[in-house]
Amino acid sequence: MAYDLEEQEQLAQLRGWWKDNGTTVVGAIAAVVIGLAGWQGWRGWQAGQTQQAAALYDTLVKAAQGGDAKSLRDAGGTLVETFPRTLYASMGALASARFYFERSDLKNARAQLKWVMERSASDELKDLARLRLAGVMLDDKAYDEGLALLEAKHGAAVDAQYAALKGDLLVAKNQPAEAKAAYRLAIEKAAQRDAAFRASVQLRLDALGG
Repeated sequence: MAYDLEEQEQLAQLRGWWKDNGTTVVGAIAAVVIGLAGWQGWRGWQAGQTQQAAALYDTLVKAAQGGDAKSLRDAGGTLVETFPRTLYASMGALASARFYFERSDLKNARAQLKWVMERSASDELKDLARLRLAGVMLDDKAYDEGLALLEAKHGAAVDAQYAALKGDLLVAKNQPAEAKAAYRLAIEKAAQRDAAFRASVQLRLDALGG
């Protein structure tokens, strides 16, 4: 059936609009398609990166459990160099630090923990690394360095642990009054459900005369 006059006018207007704007519309559609393809490609690349990092982390953990220092060092090195922004890199560095600490290799333990503090994408893991590094400082008799670390801003979730370790460092410095205050704060900040931690700190506090 033939178009009536109104329909013909509408078609003419549409053809005119398309002539003026068609190139822009096609370009915009192409940009969207390319953008979506790029986004999907990036997500695929990111997923591949995560899988590779996870495999390396698994290798590192198994090496730590088996006491294989070379495999641990190789897997850990690749993790932090190739996949530094993944959580697996930070977790691998923390696991490596523990491995070295248990073998009294405080130098390498420090290096791993400092890497997490400086490079991790997770504030929570940075807080944990700082806490563990302060613990290494306690063993290394670097008490002032340890105390300085614990003064850094950190999440409320680790307030109690930071305070307790501060108490330990102050005891080592023979500052019992300050240590008592730190232990009391640790007990105050500790979650009620964390009975074992609270009891441990209370024992240390009692040893100083409460």
